[in-house]
Amino acid sequence: MHSLLDNSLIFRSPSTSCSLSAMSSSLTLPSISPKILPSTFPDSFRASNSLSFATFRNGVRSFSLRHLDQSRVFMSLSVGSQTAVDDALFYDYKPTCAFLFPGQGAQAVGMGKEAQNVPSAAVLYKKANDILGFDLLDICINGPKDKLDSTVISQPAIYVTSLAAVELLRARDGGQQIIDSVDVTCGLSLGEYTALAFAGAFSFEDGLKLVKLRGEAMQEAADAAKSAMVSVIGLDSEKVQQLCDAANQEVPEAEKVQIANYLCPGNYAVSGGIKGVEVVEAKAKSFKARMTVRLAVAGAFHTSFMEPAVSRLEAALAATVIKTPRIPVISNVDAQPHTDPDTIKKILARQVTSPVQWETTVKTLLGKGLKKSYELGPGKVIAGIVKRVDKGAEIENIAA
Repeated sequence: MHSLLDNSLIFRSPSTSCSLSAMSSSLTLPSISPKILPSTFPDSFRASNSLSFATFRNGVRSFSLRHLDQSRVFMSLSVGSQTAVDDALFYDYKPTCAFLFPGQGAQAVGMGKEAQNVPSAAVLYKKANDILGFDLLDICINGPKDKLDSTVISQPAIYVTSLAAVELLRARDGGQQIIDSVDVTCGLSLGEYTALAFAGAFSFEDGLKLVKLRGEAMQEAADAAKSAMVSVIGLDSEKVQQLCDAANQEVPEAEKVQIANYLCPGNYAVSGGIKGVEVVEAKAKSFKARMTVRLAVAGAFHTSFMEPAVSRLEAALAATVIKTPRIPVISNVDAQPHTDPDTIKKILARQVTSPVQWETTVKTLLGKGLKKSYELGPGKVIAGIVKRVDKGAEIENIAA
């Protein structure tokens, strides 16, 4: 009855289917000198008329610039002969063709079967076996389902199968031309790693190592404290927030809930303590929700419950070579593209505790004039989201 999408859900009723290397974090950064350059902020920045930069480590304080109107900030960080990349380079991107990559929950037994017939796709699974220490393709094709559905297996499986789908597309007539035409990419939560690999920010192998660790760290964080997720169907985001506020008035701090995934209109995932989630389920009807569906996930992903996973991710990211993506990769954290490798590392570490801004991402892409998009990987959930946002949007699924 339902399909999880990186620990969120698109409900389906019986009748509908609904380059520069990253600077080492051990380096002491100098003072930051902002320079205002004439350009244009993305719509969300112009609307708020302010901009805040992330805090950098080793004692460099965060700062914000307000009332910038139509200006753009160029942030220059010099360390010896190195200069950090302007993180705003892609802010004025104009999308025409997008690759969209699915997240956890898109997995299904049988995926990857077609990849066996394309050498460049099959080799990805062989590389994965060496890194993971088990036969990933066998689990993808033959299951068992409960094993494939586990966080530590499903995340690497979806990452590899999604990139294998790119190779299947490349092998078909005209496929390379489609790949060459892609000028923006993104992925839902886990899928952001796939998008970054496609965009050349890191190698296939390094991305898989990160995804493997991410799945393990998220599972361990979920085991450390009892928590849950529930999908609220049929309300707008404002009403879901009101529902969360009402639930939080009845539970202690450790049990509170929040919106964890802004998926698409009428479908938002709420995460938090078990008691908080139970109160959300009990109160949902009184807020006119059509239904709630408890998600079969390890815990409250994309909330502070995942905080124990952050330090492990930060350490792994610090040891990974990340380069400036060749095309914009839209972040789940703020629905913006980032180009500075150090910023990308910080964003990826924050992602597991931050709400997923997927609805804003899709609306922004379509609002900026996106003409065609492709969903690459198992399932067709992302296509359903895009159609939910804009029925006339053109999207094609490329499975593997």
